[in-house]
Amino acid sequence: MGEPRGHGPAEDAPEVIRGRALRDLVILRLLAVERLVRGLLVLLVAYGVFRFRSRQGSIEQAFNEDLPLIQKLADKFHWNFEDSAVVRAIHTFLTFKQSTLGILALGLAIYGLLQLVEATGLWLAKRWGEYFAVVATAAFIPIEVYELVERVTWLRIVALLINIAAVVYLLLTKRLFGLRGGKAAYEAERHEANLLEVQEAARPRSPTPELI
Repeated sequence: MGEPRGHGPAEDAPEVIRGRALRDLVILRLLAVERLVRGLLVLLVAYGVFRFRSRQGSIEQAFNEDLPLIQKLADKFHWNFEDSAVVRAIHTFLTFKQSTLGILALGLAIYGLLQLVEATGLWLAKRWGEYFAVVATAAFIPIEVYELVERVTWLRIVALLINIAAVVYLLLTKRLFGLRGGKAAYEAERHEANLLEVQEAARPRSPTPELI
């Protein structure tokens, strides 16, 4: 273990990141990675929408010219591609005005940046990050429920369950918004757990009998 790097009473010892503290940190960082990936993907989509905004006419012309060729290929798989939800969504997207696409790109960029801020706060295990994560995640749950009612997919179900679980976990275990005694109770709980960890680590171990 090496030489001790400090001295004093156990109650003044810095927090030991192991046991429950380590488990909480792992969960927070898994959530942070998920938010980071989502944020980067959203920013990538925002960039694509912004670039598409100025080339909408040429892309629409190319799509209309290539659609019959794609449909011939789809016919071999007995798939009416021209009447599919994908094509309808593309046609709807192509009808948007440039100003609408600009607003959409801006909204996506803001959402992506919020995801990166949330990921940073969770990765660093900051209390402001936990509050930010709860508020930001809970704000988008009604939208995810609406999308799920509109169309049920496994991806949407899993995303909704993850977000609900994240909100409940942070609210209860971190005692946010005054729940279960609030910040004071949370810090007292962590201090007590840390004290027990330090006392356990400082307890002398009985020598291991040598093997003959």
